[in-house]
Amino acid sequence: MKKRRQTKLIHEGKYAAEVDVELVDNDSGWSPYLSVEDAKKLDDVRKALRSNDVKRASQLARIYQLTPVSVSR
Repeated sequence: MKKRRQTKLIHEGKYAAEVDVELVDNDSGWSPYLSVEDAKKLDDVRKALRSNDVKRASQLARIYQLTPVSVSR
């Protein structure tokens, strides 16, 4: 069994988050997969962003506020 770090991206409303997780690789057909803790962390960040609790989300991930870009022709 091998573990490797990866960054997952979450987009909720006007926010984006980079969440560091660990993927587990093994010889099963379900590989790679997240640990229960990392899956819960992704869910917690998503819930916090949905409720505009940026402070809570920033404790678990790197948070970015998205701004629209208009292109004039």
